[in-house]
Amino acid sequence: MAISLDGKLVVAISSRALFDFEEENRVFDAGTGSAKDRDYMQLQLQRLEQPAKPGVAFSLVRKLLAFNTPDTQRVEVVILSRNDPVSGMRVFRSAQHYGLPIERGTFTRGDDKTWRYLRPLNANLFLSANSADVCAALTNGFAAATVATHATHAGDTHPHEVRIAFDGDAVLFSDEAEQVFQRDGLQAFQQHERDKAALPLPEGPFKPLLVALHRLQLAASPAMRLRTALVTARSAPAHERAIRTLMDWHIDVDEAMFLGGLPKGEFLREFEPDFFFDDQTGHVQHAAQHVPAGHVASGVSNAAP
Repeated sequence: MAISLDGKLVVAISSRALFDFEEENRVFDAGTGSAKDRDYMQLQLQRLEQPAKPGVAFSLVRKLLAFNTPDTQRVEVVILSRNDPVSGMRVFRSAQHYGLPIERGTFTRGDDKTWRYLRPLNANLFLSANSADVCAALTNGFAAATVATHATHAGDTHPHEVRIAFDGDAVLFSDEAEQVFQRDGLQAFQQHERDKAALPLPEGPFKPLLVALHRLQLAASPAMRLRTALVTARSAPAHERAIRTLMDWHIDVDEAMFLGGLPKGEFLREFEPDFFFDDQTGHVQHAAQHVPAGHVASGVSNAAP
């Protein structure tokens, strides 16, 4: 019988998003020519028996994998890395050290089209420290985010609950309303959203992921729960269209924060997510002081000047 990932939540993740390879990456960046690759590979081989420290997305991956039971495999995590195959041995060794049941991986040794393997994986999410790979994934229709490798790691307050927070416009929703805001200002944005309150927003790049997480949330699991939050700069009256859009999608989020432009970081610190997704670099940088965060290079805020 052929093995299939159909029906699973599939997360593709780079080695630097899952593990702390920042020291090794500095060695790579400091090299020149073929020495970059050789020196990096040699260092990883020397450290083969030394498990890498957890990276920014480690908590998210560990908790999602905890939804699996011997009888039901609901989540699949696959390494999708620009690392070379030799360095890939350390990635798998590190996963084994931490008890992460990760069996599959693709190592492309610097190839700039790593994202192309997302399609046969039917991946729901791609996390990487390489912004070019993330942009290519988003362009090709996949939910993807550039992990802020300097971000604060998730705490251990909620060991049996995956907590994920999303921005709204250009992440869960399209950037339709954000375009109005940036072109015409706050007052025009508020009027636009008031006039269209009953009209669902078009979907953004992370809507399919939210749908997949909703299915996971509904699946009974004795060991793990999932809690989601919408954390947005919207405020009343623009809140209503966001809520009605989620209702139209038949998706519930557990918390919604309409912050009206207040900095998101302190609110996220209290929610304690395992990961937060936002399209604006300023929000990501502020959030990263408090929680694991990633940049979604989508929408008008990320358009080339």
